[in-house]
Amino acid sequence: MNTAPHGALRAALIDLDGTLMDTAPDIAAATNRLREDFGMTSLPEARIAQFVGKGVDLLIHRALTDDINGQVDAERFAQARESFRRHYSAINGSLAVVFDPVPTGLTKLREAGLRVGCVTNKHSEFTTPLLARAGLRDLLDVVVTADEVAHGKPHPDVIFEACRRLGVSTQETVLIGDSANDVQAAHAAGSRCVLVETGYNEGEPVHTLLEGEGGADALFPDFAGATQWALQAARAGMA
Repeated sequence: MNTAPHGALRAALIDLDGTLMDTAPDIAAATNRLREDFGMTSLPEARIAQFVGKGVDLLIHRALTDDINGQVDAERFAQARESFRRHYSAINGSLAVVFDPVPTGLTKLREAGLRVGCVTNKHSEFTTPLLARAGLRDLLDVVVTADEVAHGKPHPDVIFEACRRLGVSTQETVLIGDSANDVQAAHAAGSRCVLVETGYNEGEPVHTLLEGEGGADALFPDFAGATQWALQAARAGMA
């Protein structure tokens, strides 16, 4: 749990992959087309989902080596990145689904007076069309992607930038996510953090992220529970 002093909750920032949407089907399809381009066999979607979370560059290294710590040489990576970009652009949003509680949850948060944003390690060229296609963009006050800041999560830059655009402090903000990246980014920013179990967390058990001083504030099965937590925190701050 983040023990830094907090003000009344005024904003909720939300991760994209695994929190707002199940994007693993899109990512797996594009990744396996990339592997096919390099003469490799397909990997199961569940395996590829473990590679998600730290941006497209690490995803490509991991996909080509089938190793979460794998690395390929610069020339091979450059070829692979262009291949993945082409395939993912064609697939993006065609297989991904919005988690059922999300549209209602976003609406409730905004109706309660909270500012709502999306902060993601996905780049803007993929994030913008995906959110539009999913019908989520109009439910968000701001979207900040990793390519708009110096560093993606687990660095706190996307949180700082989103709060700047929303006119709130990080201490008045909760980050709703699904992974260690989100917990670490929120802690570094001085924000609260709530997790959902619908995501990926690089294949590691998400419940372990509740442990210790730097752990998350709460864990819920899905976005409905996270929404209720944020609404209660906002009401408590207004009392």
